[in-house]
Amino acid sequence: MAEDWSAVAKAINARAAELALKQKEIAERSGVSHAIVREMQQGRIERRRNPRTLEALSIALDWHPQHLTAVLQGKTPPEADSAATAAEDPLVPLLQTIIRELRGLRAQVGTLASRLDDGSRRKD
Repeated sequence: MAEDWSAVAKAINARAAELALKQKEIAERSGVSHAIVREMQQGRIERRRNPRTLEALSIALDWHPQHLTAVLQGKTPPEADSAATAAEDPLVPLLQTIIRELRGLRAQVGTLASRLDDGSRRKD
């Protein structure tokens, strides 16, 4: 089955507009780099992505974690069920926020580590 990256781009763009989110905000919420969010929204670079990237973006856009994977495969995305989950356990939204923050921190640490690597290579 062919992957439909243009459908993923359309879905991300429509949801970002619906939630009034900018690329930078999506990147921060998901822990996905701003460059990758931009590439995916533009839909010009069609390449296989880590499934966790699509999951992180789905969650950041308040969808079911498998939403964008389903869109990519031309399937009907699963329902988020977030209202039922939140009603059952009030900690779920807080945990989701913490997870998004941790992903953002992980991305920042990765950026800093690569800068340090680049700096030590220049000195050698």
